Amino acid sequence: MRPAGLMAGVGAGLVVVLAGVGAALGGPAAAVAALGGAALAAVAQGVAVALLRPAMGAPTAAFVRRWMAGMAVRGAATVLLAVVLVIVRDRSPVLWMAAGYFGVLLPLLFVETRFLR
Repeated sequence: MRPAGLMAGVGAGLVVVLAGVGAALGGPAAAVAALGGAALAAVAQGVAVALLRPAMGAPTAAFVRRWMAGMAVRGAATVLLAVVLVIVRDRSPVLWMAAGYFGVLLPLLFVETRFLR
């Protein structure tokens, strides 16, 4: 399997696991909130890796530009999450949404280097 497909599979697996944990521990509302946060993180990480991948063998300046673009995508996703958390704080379990987001983003961020080789 290609590295991009493997990373997508790991991301999808994390999304499903976190939604399942939310359902088991917090009920259907927690599952939906965790699923939303986890999906946002998976998309943000996927876009960031897609931006960086073409620059892996490029000169340092090109690599750093692509790396910064990926970090900007992750930062924008985090800001979007914060805005959504403020908007839905009375109607949705925001802790589960944040747990879903960081529960997917951080593991994918740490294993990103294995997939970019």
